[in-house]
Amino acid sequence: MRLHAAGFALAACLVPAAAVDEDDAYHIDFHHALIGFPKHASTFFQKPYATSKASLLYTLSDDNIIAALNPKDGALVWRQAPPADASAKSTLRAGEDQDTLVSALGDRITAWSAADGRVVWENRVHGATVEDLEILEQEDGITDTEAKDSIVLLSGATPSVQRVDGKTGRVKWTYQDTSGDTPFQVSSSPTTIFYISLHTPMLGGWTKLRITSLSPITGKMTDHYTLNSEISSREDMVFAGANTAAPLLAWTDKTNKVLRVNIIGTKAVSTFTIPSKDPVERVVLHAPNRVNSLPHFLLEYQTAHGHSAEVFHVDLMKNTISKAYDLPHLSGRGVFATSTSDANVYFTRITADQITLVSSASHGVLGRWPVKDSPALAGAYPVHGVAEVAVKSQTASAVRCAILFSNGEFALVRNGEIVWTRPEFLSHAVSAGWAELPEEEALAHELEVEGHQSILAAYIHRVKRHVRDLEHLPAWLQALPKRVLGSFSSKAEDATMDEIQHDTFGFHKLVVVATKEGRLAALDVGAKGKLMWSTDLAHFAPGTTFHGPSLKPDRGYIEVTDEGFDGTLYINATTGNLISSEHIQIHLPVNAQGEKLVVFDLVDGELRGFLGLEPSSEPVWTFAPPKGERIVSYTARSTSDPIASIGTVLGDRRVLYKYLNPNLVLVTAVADSTHRASLYLLDSASGDLLYSVSHDGIDTTRPIPSVISENWLSYSLTLDATSSPESRGYLLIVADLFESSLPDDRGPLGASPNASTIQPSSPSAGEAAKPHVVSQTWHVPEEISHMAVTRTKQGITTRDLLVTLPNSNSIVAIPRPVIDPRRPVGRDPNANEAAEGLAKYTPFIPLDPKWVLNHKYELFHIKGVITSASNLESTSLVFAYGGDVFGTRVAPSGVFDRLGKGFNKVQMVGTVAALALGVLVVRPIVGKKGVDALWRGS
Repeated sequence: MRLHAAGFALAACLVPAAAVDEDDAYHIDFHHALIGFPKHASTFFQKPYATSKASLLYTLSDDNIIAALNPKDGALVWRQAPPADASAKSTLRAGEDQDTLVSALGDRITAWSAADGRVVWENRVHGATVEDLEILEQEDGITDTEAKDSIVLLSGATPSVQRVDGKTGRVKWTYQDTSGDTPFQVSSSPTTIFYISLHTPMLGGWTKLRITSLSPITGKMTDHYTLNSEISSREDMVFAGANTAAPLLAWTDKTNKVLRVNIIGTKAVSTFTIPSKDPVERVVLHAPNRVNSLPHFLLEYQTAHGHSAEVFHVDLMKNTISKAYDLPHLSGRGVFATSTSDANVYFTRITADQITLVSSASHGVLGRWPVKDSPALAGAYPVHGVAEVAVKSQTASAVRCAILFSNGEFALVRNGEIVWTRPEFLSHAVSAGWAELPEEEALAHELEVEGHQSILAAYIHRVKRHVRDLEHLPAWLQALPKRVLGSFSSKAEDATMDEIQHDTFGFHKLVVVATKEGRLAALDVGAKGKLMWSTDLAHFAPGTTFHGPSLKPDRGYIEVTDEGFDGTLYINATTGNLISSEHIQIHLPVNAQGEKLVVFDLVDGELRGFLGLEPSSEPVWTFAPPKGERIVSYTARSTSDPIASIGTVLGDRRVLYKYLNPNLVLVTAVADSTHRASLYLLDSASGDLLYSVSHDGIDTTRPIPSVISENWLSYSLTLDATSSPESRGYLLIVADLFESSLPDDRGPLGASPNASTIQPSSPSAGEAAKPHVVSQTWHVPEEISHMAVTRTKQGITTRDLLVTLPNSNSIVAIPRPVIDPRRPVGRDPNANEAAEGLAKYTPFIPLDPKWVLNHKYELFHIKGVITSASNLESTSLVFAYGGDVFGTRVAPSGVFDRLGKGFNKVQMVGTVAALALGVLVVRPIVGKKGVDALWRGS
């Protein structure tokens, strides 16, 4: 074991560490710590503890992330991502004057410290799902500072209601419902817990509401009754109150013309006609959640062209509901938020251009604030929001609203001023690609024009181009002093740039990101991930529902396709505007010999290749896995993968020639019944099978990421615990491809004068024309969900394998020499192998903390990592997306072509200036002495 550890230490020493230098952290990288779209019912302002002077903004997002935000600047105080299925039901609740939050996520019930997000206790209910969770606010003998119990509603084989201890999470009692009803929600009063279920008669018909009263002390049923309700589906329910401040059940009919309301604990149902000239699309009931609040509520009516509202008062002594006043109809989208101050209830009306505050007691406007314009919110309207008010002497002194807007921005507005915005729509990113900057696009176009002209015409064109460039000379000279001063002050150049522009080192690059809702955005990775533009693809394709757009960047534009859209959109990469298709010249892909290349896609479980972009129902080739296997993914070699060397130089100066095929594609297939994973390496031009390998005892439900770069490929597998009971581990496999197993041998096709992409191998060569494969397997400590490879301009720099680790929320750069499959097994390297830098093979790779690219950042729900070359051969740009957004720069072989921050430029200039001054002073003295010596000699 010690020898293995020593061998790994030697291998790690042979390559430069991929660590982020201390002075580079937080300067060369950026991190957008996102939470997702906040859920309305689980977003609220709350003090982290009773004696706190300020509130935090707590939320549970649609990505099942629980977070606390600082309302002052929107910064994360803490966040947690409990493990759960993405489709699991989730709820977040907080009791009054409590220092804990309680969440229900799938089958987990967890209490969190409101101040720092630490787990106080956790209770897991196996075989069930939490349908609802409420805090038991009022009970005799319980003080406000003590931890309050929770009432949990579970669905499963037998629905049940549980009371959970607020201090320990221990279940105090359980009530089981054997009636066959569908559990809906729980509510409470000081003396009773109400279990609300949906009862469907055996003979069919309308669904009715059944109310079961339970004792809060023992959990035994004390009463039950069925309301005279006619509900066609669960979606007809508008509201179900949780406590005495809003002890209400409300539902509508299918046409949203009649609203029925019941005070929980009574059998009477009040009926109200919904007043609206236009058809009502949605009815929302807003009520306070503080137990000492007045029992007032607001009904919001949303139509296609506007919104209006009515305010109602509940008399709990007489069990009656009466309408108090109306709020007028306004055109455009708008939402309402409820807030309390002592027992008073206030309603905040939020639109895109105005915020209005009214009291629930009367219709008089307490405050009105116009919303100031913000580029991030241009053209967006509020979807939902929560508010916190400060009222003195019936006058509103301040109102702050946390609002989710239709463009995916989560913002806080205080008295009409946009305090901060968070681009939460980026948390739903499904694809991303690098785009060229305007200067690079224009230069590439000009060079392409010159390449198709005669020598004289190309020379004249270049002279004209240089003359046109002179118009930028005044601006360049004007910015020169600022750049020079910034260089001497060691201030990062990328931090001073406000507009996106080409920079010398190529760090300012655009990344275009697409979200699953069909939103497109561009980020400048050289300016801390600054959002340059964002647009909604629905504006360019009205009536289309996007399911996850796919991006293909090209020169000057982004090609966007989606399974929900019959066609292709071409978006300007630098502005986000739609480009007319007739302005895009699409050419069939051809190689250097003029042959039309083959494109491939997964169709009906088979990988099929088609000639060029020509519409054809007949594929050129088809690959189908053996019977019992299904293709789960395929990975192609990047089209921009420069090769600096065609061979690997051995220690004795002989050469192993690399198998460099630009058309490689790695197909991953699994057999679920036998727990087998198979990898097939194909030539995408001809469809030939070049290499295949199978692994048994694999968990086929887990991700199998893979990547191809240069002449090597890598993939990762998860061992199946049922097939291998002794351990559940994670494998990393790397394979190198060579033209021959013999040094200085090019294989059977090495002497061929001609080559063809469509027919890469001669039939006479047979198996000998296939690559010689050297592979090796390592155990890694964590599951790998995604792989990528660093990329540089010329391909000279050593490559790093970038692996995403979801369990530790990090991205690790594994140096390529560490995972070289040619490392000697069972022995120390000989002199020639040591000269190559090969170390003894060790079956386990402990991931060095210095390889972690995100250092102190936590990267949640990363779905993809892409890389791009900069103008420096040493440096590769890295961008990660999916949940969080992260970008950085890596130098696998060290920064050998750029001066570091520690270089003292002032001292260098001072030294040169002093030498120049010395030369000027000494030169006439030396010259005079020489002349004098000549005179004396004569």
